[in-house]
This record gives sequence, C-alpha cells and structure tokens, in this order.
Amino acid sequence: MENIYGKVWLIGAGPGDLELLTLKAVRVLASADVLIVDALVDPDIVSFAPRARVVTTGKRAGCRSAPQDFIQRLMRRYARQGKTVARVKGGDPLLFGRAGEEIAYLAEHGIEVELVNGVTSALAAAASLTVSLTHRDFGASGVTFVTAHRQDHSAPDWAALAAAGTTLAIYMGLNRVCEVAEGLLAALPASTPAAVVACASTPAERRLVTTLGQLAAACHAAKMPAPALILVGAALASASAGEDLPEGLAVA
Repeated sequence: MENIYGKVWLIGAGPGDLELLTLKAVRVLASADVLIVDALVDPDIVSFAPRARVVTTGKRAGCRSAPQDFIQRLMRRYARQGKTVARVKGGDPLLFGRAGEEIAYLAEHGIEVELVNGVTSALAAAASLTVSLTHRDFGASGVTFVTAHRQDHSAPDWAALAAAGTTLAIYMGLNRVCEVAEGLLAALPASTPAAVVACASTPAERRLVTTLGQLAAACHAAKMPAPALILVGAALASASAGEDLPEGLAVA
C-alpha cells in the first residue's frame, strides 16, 4: 500500500511585526496541523493556526536550542503521519534560514516541501531608517547579504566584500562588530555611512546611525541589543535614526 504523506511548508514570518506576514503565509498557517516555530518569531503567530499543535524549537544564535537534525526528524515524523506541517522561521527561510538543509532532507525522505517567502530583516531595517539600499545617486547598484556567524567560525573576507561597492547587509554581526569594522576599514574610508537596527519592526526596535570608523564604539556606547542588522555603504548617507547625539551619532 502506498504511503500518503503530508506536506511541509517552510514559512518566512518576517522580521517580527506580524503585519508583515504575507497573505499566503496566513492562509497556510490556518490549514496547518503542526507548527514548528523558531525563537525569533512573534509567539502571537499561533493565533493564525487555531487548530495546530505548536512545537517551539528555540532556534536563535548563541542560545540553547533544539538541534537541527532533531527538527528535521520532527518534520519528517509529522509529515509521515499525513499532517500539514508549517515550519515557521524569522525573516525569509531562504536567507540564512537553513532552508537548503531542510529541503534536501525532506526530499531525501520523499516528503513534499513548499516555501513561503517572508520579509528579511535587512529590508525591515532599511524601511525603519527610511533609506533605500540601492541608490543611483550614491553609486549603490547592489546589495550583498552576508552573515558574520559561520559554522566553522572563520571570518568572511571583509575587504573583498567592501571592495565590491555594494551596500552590505550584515546578519548576526553584533557580537563581532569590532572584527567586522576592522575588516571593512581595510577597503573603505572611516567616513563610510553605517547603521545598526536591533529588533527591526518590533516594539523593542532600536536604531543607530553612525560611520564605519565609529561603528564598534557606537554600538558599545549605545549598548545595542541582539538580534541586530548592520548596514554599511554610501546609500546609508540619508538614513534617519532620530535624535542627534554628540560626535555625529544618532540613535533611537
């Protein structure tokens, strides 16, 4: 007898504000039998899935959480029971969300998977700063998304990334901000505009606008919390954070 498996949806919940969920995400959540939810997702998202069993994984950099292989086995188990599984991740699952590993695992076990995009935190941060990440007037013709937190603990080639001339959107870089700034300063002037947005789109959001040369010191002085997104590049010249502070630092 042929096995009739359920389906797994990998859903991007966006940066935090539930109003940034897509209509498709809301529709899929309403049909889910099981929700497997990461730590950075607003817990109120369960209201969109009134009939679902909720499993929280606690996935968050630097925090204790369920191992990735356990989460994958969990998805497989529920799907093999014929259930519709919604794996809910912060931001967009295709950007630093380990979606590639999960897609490959589910495909290997014959389980159908479909994705629903979400708003990634770099775009929410830019909206908060009222700035475009690409801007012809500043020669910013592209955006580079990069994580400072690698599995092997090695550092990206910051100088090479800086030399590309794109706006840099740096994820998971706050606890390595000194290393990030030092690496970028090898190829960019200290006056290069920079900004940091913590907890983008949420009530806890904080914004900091500074320069690359002041970036590390400004983050420490402002005690910026995680999770935070670092933006660097000429396009940030028009960024707005709020109240002006001494030495050209703005923070809100």
